Amino acid sequence: MAEDTVIAPEKNPPGDIPDSQVFIEYRSPLGFTIKVPEGWARRETKSGVTFSDKYNTVRTTIEEHVEPLTIAVVKNELTAQLEMSGKAVRISGVTLTSVPSGPAIVISYASNSDANPVTNKAIRLENERYFFWKGGKLTTLTLSAPYGADDADQWLLMAKSFRWL
Repeated sequence: MAEDTVIAPEKNPPGDIPDSQVFIEYRSPLGFTIKVPEGWARRETKSGVTFSDKYNTVRTTIEEHVEPLTIAVVKNELTAQLEMSGKAVRISGVTLTSVPSGPAIVISYASNSDANPVTNKAIRLENERYFFWKGGKLTTLTLSAPYGADDADQWLLMAKSFRWL
């Protein structure tokens, strides 16, 4: 299947985060905290951390960035980069929002997942990518789940829990 071919969403998407999910605070050595689902696999790198369970993913990266992002830069540059680097990316919106840690810019989009290493099957994903900036640092928080999963409340909880240290 071609990388840009949109995969049909699952009828009963695997991976809804249960309403009863417990969240714990993750304190990053990179200078931020965020609440993440308890029990998910964690993989740390020098520039961030990823938590995953099945097709659900919470990924944060941090980089030096002299000035805060503007919505125009995100719409005109970062969305194009995302569409070129992702798998069948379809952007549905770019918004400015306010969370307890300050303003954030959010890209909402759908994409195809990587193929499962066992089944070689990929699925359609919903994604939200938050950009948080403070004092020359840019943190990108990407939340991904199977298309149609009902994770809006859990995603909002995680985005609102992000704090700079």
